[in-house]
Amino acid sequence: MVRKKRVLTGITTSGTPHIGNLAGAILPAIQASKDKSTESFLFLADYHSLIKNNDPNLTHSSSYEIAACWLACGLDTEKVIFYRQSDIPHIMELTWVLGCLTSKGLMNRAHAYKAAVAENKEEDPDKGITMGLFNYPVLMAADILMFNADVVPVGEDQKQHLEMTRDIALRFNHHYGEVFTVPDISIEEDAGILPGIDGRKMSKSYKNVIPIFLNRDGLRKKIMKIKTDSKEPGEPKDIEESSIFNIYRAFASEQLTEELANKYKEGIAWGEAKELLFELLEEKIGPLRQNYDLLIDDRAGLERILQTGAEKALDVSTPIINKVRQAVGIRGFGD
Repeated sequence: MVRKKRVLTGITTSGTPHIGNLAGAILPAIQASKDKSTESFLFLADYHSLIKNNDPNLTHSSSYEIAACWLACGLDTEKVIFYRQSDIPHIMELTWVLGCLTSKGLMNRAHAYKAAVAENKEEDPDKGITMGLFNYPVLMAADILMFNADVVPVGEDQKQHLEMTRDIALRFNHHYGEVFTVPDISIEEDAGILPGIDGRKMSKSYKNVIPIFLNRDGLRKKIMKIKTDSKEPGEPKDIEESSIFNIYRAFASEQLTEELANKYKEGIAWGEAKELLFELLEEKIGPLRQNYDLLIDDRAGLERILQTGAEKALDVSTPIINKVRQAVGIRGFGD
């Protein structure tokens, strides 16, 4: 029997889920999981969160909120394998094995590490840089290779990490024999790169996000804070440079997007544009908010769902990690 194509997606549990996560990862992954020809692996990347976050309460609460978020947005856990990264110890074991074969030179070229070094300028180039940040691409490779994922949809900013995963898989297979599937890279256009309220990429690090499940008034207040230029009503406005427009089109139909683009040409007032964005987001998010409010109080139910998902994930990871151990020579003397 030919196995289904495996598609894997994770989201880091380092803060409250925001609309960038919704448009860039959550909704596309849920939609993709409905394809009967694929097997979807969706996970909470809680170990990844430790790279940037040392607050245990935030790590814990974020994991819970994001789990509830996936379910509120329509994830069918009967059709996908939905799990917490930390419930699969094989991932950390594989991270060590892969790290022992991965060259430091490859890690030196990682964009996140190079950016952190560049920020130190004339000081110690490694000031404030942890091994977690440096080894992040190896852990990401383990996430993917642990389940022999065929396809990993990512935004352009994660493309390099997928290329590194492919390099690591090829090197392991060359040295120890064919164990891992070399994953394909699927670049999601605009995935994960919505602008925040200050115009920069929407990111928890920048504290410029629009949380998904704000109440109606809170959502409106956030949208009204979106940074705009000084153009007056009646002056044509640039859609490409507008955070309002770029958020709007991530959730709107082609027809609505075209209508707003025409309004920009006609010189729509910024206040009116923000109001249109608010109305669209409230229409899309309102029903999800109701689902979330019901789920967020059922901690035991969420835990049962994740434990069931972990059992399914372990059924896949166990034979693969056994094959890895056999390949590298870590096995019983009777084998």
